[in-house]
Amino acid sequence: MKRALLALILLAGCAAPVPEVRQGYRDPAALIGSTSRYDAGRFKGAWVMRGSFEAEAPATVAFVDSTGGPAFQLCDEAGTCEGLWLATPTGQGRFALTRPDGSARDLWVLWVDEGFRTAVIGNPAGDFGWILDRAPKGGADRIKAAQEILDFNGYDISQLRMRK
Repeated sequence: MKRALLALILLAGCAAPVPEVRQGYRDPAALIGSTSRYDAGRFKGAWVMRGSFEAEAPATVAFVDSTGGPAFQLCDEAGTCEGLWLATPTGQGRFALTRPDGSARDLWVLWVDEGFRTAVIGNPAGDFGWILDRAPKGGADRIKAAQEILDFNGYDISQLRMRK
C-alpha cells in the first residue's frame, strides 16, 4: 500500500507544469506598458547609455529624422555609428524597428521623466533594456527610478549593467 501511494505521489509530480523558461531579461508573464508621457518632439536628440542588459550595448542612442522617417542611430564609445534603425510608430511610445541588416525589433519607451532627461527603453520580448540619459553623469534619483521601472515591468535588474 505504501509503495502504491509513493508511486502515485511520484506520478503526480511528473504532471506538474513545467516552469516557463525566461528567453530574455524579463519575465514574459509580467505586465509591461509604454508611457503615455511620450512626446516625439521632446524625445528627439542624443541620449547616453547609462545602463543596459546586453554586454555590447551602444554608448549613445539618438532619435533622429531621416529621409525614411523617424529612426534611431546607435553609436559606440569611439563614435562609430551603425546605419539607421528605421522606426515605424505602432502606438504611443512604441516602434517597430528595422535594423540595418533588415531584421526587426520592437522598441517601447517604458518611462521618461517629466523633464525628458532620463528614459527607460525595452520591449515585451525582454531581449534588451536600456536606461538612457541626456548626460553621462548625475541624476542619481532619476537613474534609481529608471531601475525601479525596469523591475516593475518584469526585468531581472540583477543582470543590469550600469555604466560609470
